[in-house]
Amino acid sequence: MKKKRTAAKGLIVAIIVIIALFLALIGFITDFLWFKELGYVSVFLTKLFTQLKIGIPVFIIISLLAYIYLKFLKKGYFKRIESDEITDTKRLNKITWALAAVFSLLVTFTATTNLWFEALKFAHSTGFDITDPLFKMDVSFYLFRLPFIQELATILIGVIIAFAILTLIYYTILLSMRTPQMFEEVEEEEPFVDPFAEDEQQGPNAGFDNVTDLFGKFGEAFTGKKAAPKKKKAKKQFDNNNFSELIHIAEKQLIVVGILFFIMLAVNLFLQQFNLLYKHTGVVYGAGFTDVNITLWVYRIMALLALVSAVTFVLGVKKRNLKKILIVPVAMIAVGILGTGAGLLVQNFVVSPDELSKESKYLAYNIEYTQYAYDLDDVTIKPFEASNTLASSDIAANEETIKNIRINDYDPAKKFYNQTQAIRQYYNFTDVDVDRYMVNGEYTQTFLSAREIDEADISNTWLNTHLKYTHGYGITLSRVDEVTSSGQPDMMISNIPPQSQVEEIEIKEPGIYFGENTNNYILVNTDEKEFDYPDGESNNKYTTYDGTAGIRLNFMNKLMFSIRERSLKLLVSSNLTNDSKIVINRNIMERVQEIMPYLAYDEDPYIVAADGKLYWMLDAYTASDRYPYSEPYNETGTNYVRNSVKVVIDAYDGSVDYYLVDNQDPIANTLKSIYPKLFKDFNEMPESLQAHVRYPNMLFNIQANVYKKYHMTDVNIFYQSEDMWDIAEEIYGTKVTTMTPNYYIMKLPGEESAEFVNSIPYTPKNKKNMTGLLVARNDAPNYGELVLYQMPKSKVVYGPRQVEALIDQNTEISKEFSLWDSAGSSYSRGNLFVIPIEDSLIYVEPVYLEAKEDSIPEVKRVIVVYGDQIAYESTLAEALNSLFGEGSANAGVSSGDSSADSGKLSQAEIITKAQEAFNKAEEAQKNGDWAKYGQYLNELEKYLNML
Repeated sequence: MKKKRTAAKGLIVAIIVIIALFLALIGFITDFLWFKELGYVSVFLTKLFTQLKIGIPVFIIISLLAYIYLKFLKKGYFKRIESDEITDTKRLNKITWALAAVFSLLVTFTATTNLWFEALKFAHSTGFDITDPLFKMDVSFYLFRLPFIQELATILIGVIIAFAILTLIYYTILLSMRTPQMFEEVEEEEPFVDPFAEDEQQGPNAGFDNVTDLFGKFGEAFTGKKAAPKKKKAKKQFDNNNFSELIHIAEKQLIVVGILFFIMLAVNLFLQQFNLLYKHTGVVYGAGFTDVNITLWVYRIMALLALVSAVTFVLGVKKRNLKKILIVPVAMIAVGILGTGAGLLVQNFVVSPDELSKESKYLAYNIEYTQYAYDLDDVTIKPFEASNTLASSDIAANEETIKNIRINDYDPAKKFYNQTQAIRQYYNFTDVDVDRYMVNGEYTQTFLSAREIDEADISNTWLNTHLKYTHGYGITLSRVDEVTSSGQPDMMISNIPPQSQVEEIEIKEPGIYFGENTNNYILVNTDEKEFDYPDGESNNKYTTYDGTAGIRLNFMNKLMFSIRERSLKLLVSSNLTNDSKIVINRNIMERVQEIMPYLAYDEDPYIVAADGKLYWMLDAYTASDRYPYSEPYNETGTNYVRNSVKVVIDAYDGSVDYYLVDNQDPIANTLKSIYPKLFKDFNEMPESLQAHVRYPNMLFNIQANVYKKYHMTDVNIFYQSEDMWDIAEEIYGTKVTTMTPNYYIMKLPGEESAEFVNSIPYTPKNKKNMTGLLVARNDAPNYGELVLYQMPKSKVVYGPRQVEALIDQNTEISKEFSLWDSAGSSYSRGNLFVIPIEDSLIYVEPVYLEAKEDSIPEVKRVIVVYGDQIAYESTLAEALNSLFGEGSANAGVSSGDSSADSGKLSQAEIITKAQEAFNKAEEAQKNGDWAKYGQYLNELEKYLNML
């Protein structure tokens, strides 16, 4: 009966352990299934295999070493310590193994958790072929090898301290299981004490203390028999021998721990010297005069003293001489304090009075290495005359530039899309992206936006959230340079299903299952049809997912994912079939982060239409805070950055591809070496997607801000900050704000054709005139080239704030602004665009009007400034013609007023066609055919614009 109960208990315990293990592994198993779905099992297993490669040998070695060490302690203890107790050696041996295993487990967990990725970077390190000027080490040492060595040294110090704690714990166990005989008993006969006697020692009450002796004497006298002789009293005496043995054993362990501790302290102090290369002292980022001549030697002396401390510690412990133990560590502390003080004195009284002379060499390092760290060492500098000699022919010759000047703005376009193209309340346009496409044979800058499901606006039921409303649908696309007669974006792709007026763009697969707002898991290929898109007032189209994404839901997978997602419905739903799949991690930002968390990602993914499908393109960055002599650009200390990776996510299938676009970046090459199956060469990216690679504004903005200071290469000028720049300011909306990079299609001065670029203007520090225009080229084969158009110092070139001031001073403009305000409308000013044409500059600023009861802004006016001249007109073409003469700009430029057919039709014919389009739109509305309705409305708008 007892055996049966024991077996039952064992079975219950085993079941509980299996269930607990299963629950603990659910996250791991489901993640594995997800990586397997993506084809990145090797990426997922890299961490696990590396941790096992480190962890298994570390666990075995540390376990054996710890066990041997503890056995050695036990042997020494049993050999030298006497005890009357019988020790349970079997139990003690089990405890010894358990302690060794637990200790090893803790060390192994710490090592594998903190070292696995550093170990991979160490092993796969890629050289920079650049050495630092102080220690003459390749920069790769600081980015890939030093972090591993420093982390390992820190862990080893922790292990040494942990060994000391382990020793203490084990001795405590030994003392409890084999208590030493610390006292010996010595028998001695007690002297007779006269109970009536009073002496100085006993005092007047001593007789009461000897009452037993008193009655003994009386009994002896009364009976005539002698009292039994008094027993000798056992007296405990301290066993000096056993105590000495305890001290002797502890002494050995103390010496071992002390030696190891001081050696590792010396190693850590030696490694500290390398951190001087990222230090900021005075005007230098990196090791300066004081660091090289004082702090560096303080670290080295302290490291040497730490080694000496190991020797004096041994001698001091052996001779029981506390002074000898402490004298060198105290000297180390003194050196550290004196070194800090000396550093402050040298910095303030030697360097500061003669800073330029003392720091000149180190400032040169600072400039050189910062420029390389931000890829600013190869900026092409071109003088720009800003001569203001443009003629009408120059405007006409730069038609590609003029036709792509952006007069639409992101926020108004986003509002317009959401008001007119959302179609239903559950659709939303989260963001507006700028890109370039061939539009009916012309290289054109466009706005695009993805129509996603707004999960907050659908009925919050499990069926709707996870089975029914599974995807967004299609995109909108409009030119940035054209508006309708009402001042709204002129749509080129619109409606549901998408209707394209662009010959080159046809969207065959508009479903957006992966996006910026797709945060919920979904279940596809179920018995419940998915909502595809609305078709008329009450009709909807339904679909079944036909993509490759998703993990098939057999019973075990259903069980695991229902636990993972905490949803019983997922387990018991009758809508799920053998073909059903679960799609997780659909938010594209979370998706890429899960796959490769060792890259930094841009906050602005953008939608791309290519080959009939929709893709998300996302810029990924490699970064470090360990680049020698480089100034950090943010508070986290990041002082090296590259945009080396482009990530492409299929909006329908969810496939994720990482393309290496900068094969000169050692960090990216190291990652590629670690994850060879993840990163692809750029030439493997389809050409249709290569055409939409952008130079990211996030990186360009970082570079532009660093370049404000680090365009100065002369140490004297750099030190004096004689030529510091600022990013120019503009009035955006109604407030003054610092400008951010803008994308353009323009023909750069000296180039033969227009290209996609982003640019940002500079002004001198605390001045308003313009000193330079930094441009990043986006198109192959010049992708990534930075060009600085430097303004002449001999004359004033208006900066954006000065241009804004000219606009404010214009009486016609200010009068109309005031009129709009008084009429209950609000105006806002768009970005101010600085456009180089030939060797001159023009400035363009659109003005938006928004009725306070209407939330859709419209482009009302376009301001063009050239030199001191201002044109303020309804369209860009009119403004340019006003400045440079009639015929300078095509009447259709940025106006949306007429089409190419307007010259072929009479006014009566245009009116007739407009009426026909209106009638057809009404008919389509009655039939609930919203696709046709949108098409005829676009035709109507076109004919009205002609009129």
